[in-house]
Amino acid sequence: MSELTFEQLPLSAPIQRALNDKGYTTPSPIQAKAIPVLLEGRDLLACAQTGTGKTAAFALPLLHRISENPRKTFRRGVRHLVLTPTRELAGQVAESFKVYGKHVSFRTGMIYGGVSEKPQIKELFQGLDVLVACPGRLLDLVQQGHVDLSQVETFILDEADRMLDMGFIRDIRKIESKLPKKRHTLLFSATMAPEIAKLGQSMLHDPEEIRIAPQGTTAEKVDQSVCFIDKKAKQARILELLEHRARNQSNELSLIFTRTKHGAKNLARKLDQKGFRADSIHGNKSQSAREKTLGRYRNGELDILVATDVAARGIDVKNITLVVNFDLPMEADAYVHRIGRTARAGTSGHAVSFCSEEEVALLRQVEKLIKRSVPVDSDHDHHDESAMELHLSGRPVKKPPQGGGGQRQGNRPSGKRRGPGGPRRGGHRSGQATARAGASSGGNKRPFKRNRSR
Repeated sequence: MSELTFEQLPLSAPIQRALNDKGYTTPSPIQAKAIPVLLEGRDLLACAQTGTGKTAAFALPLLHRISENPRKTFRRGVRHLVLTPTRELAGQVAESFKVYGKHVSFRTGMIYGGVSEKPQIKELFQGLDVLVACPGRLLDLVQQGHVDLSQVETFILDEADRMLDMGFIRDIRKIESKLPKKRHTLLFSATMAPEIAKLGQSMLHDPEEIRIAPQGTTAEKVDQSVCFIDKKAKQARILELLEHRARNQSNELSLIFTRTKHGAKNLARKLDQKGFRADSIHGNKSQSAREKTLGRYRNGELDILVATDVAARGIDVKNITLVVNFDLPMEADAYVHRIGRTARAGTSGHAVSFCSEEEVALLRQVEKLIKRSVPVDSDHDHHDESAMELHLSGRPVKKPPQGGGGQRQGNRPSGKRRGPGGPRRGGHRSGQATARAGASSGGNKRPFKRNRSR
């Protein structure tokens, strides 16, 4: 059976031209399955691992609908609404719409916190065909009367699992209550936890369900490994690893994840002092500073980016060949999204995780989720034998350290309100959304035993 091509999909001529301009000929599995369903107008519940092209899977059919059925936008109105969990992802999605819709006449805009509301309000006034928004800021502007969602035709939840992790469920429900009952609803997620399935059942009408990869599946071409190491030795080890790569792999980018904003800032400063072209991105940076840093990284002016989980799904940069989990994430799902920043679009990459004795429980969570053991790094000189033995033995371990895991950017924490008419300070707040994950990570639960026979 011959492979499906974009030309075989009934997408309008302007969309086909944009795909040809980019040299795209063959859709990814999620695109090949989702696009025909969406062109039929059916609701969709889709699960596919990060980096598989989910954005194009919903952007192309939506742009096709706009090009085939042009309508004049109405003041403060929105035809198609896309919700994303972070500012970075919102920017990435909006840019994809511009690329794929370069030959289509339509109005698009973005709404997110951390910046002034005034330009966003001005953009909304004339009406938009496509609005990409973070839930918190959108809900604020809806309540102020700057956005009319009563005529939304398509409602898309992108990275729904991440939005639930970050505590956006109440905001999502409030936004949904403003939408018309008769609409086209799509839910895209990298994992299909029970909470996601429950959300889909309540919001979607007779949806088609597509699962490209099982929950917790990591990108096939990521070479994963774990280094058991004392917490105090991590900094020396990362310097040694990066120095080795600088000698042997030029023009390749490295992405390092830390658990806290403070840790990201300090590690990036340390690497910069050692002569590496490094910078950090985290919730304490302003939106303009974050965009500038990402731009430098994307353009090759930086070789190393140190990030917190806020950036795990918002970075779509070519040539990232190494991802380092300097700190293991508090939530196992975050591991999948972190290492998904490499080996994108069919390329290969490497992901190494530093695991101290205090993080053994977190590693067990990861391995339980991905249903496989992470191979031990071949460089045994740096291994903390006590941490390795603790992991291999399956003995109970103490609970992992709390805090610093999930940060909410551009939106307020669910359930917290500001005073009527009062300005938002900073446009966003950081939450400790994953504290509950630490509490349930299972130091006292039955441990996951690692298979000794490799």
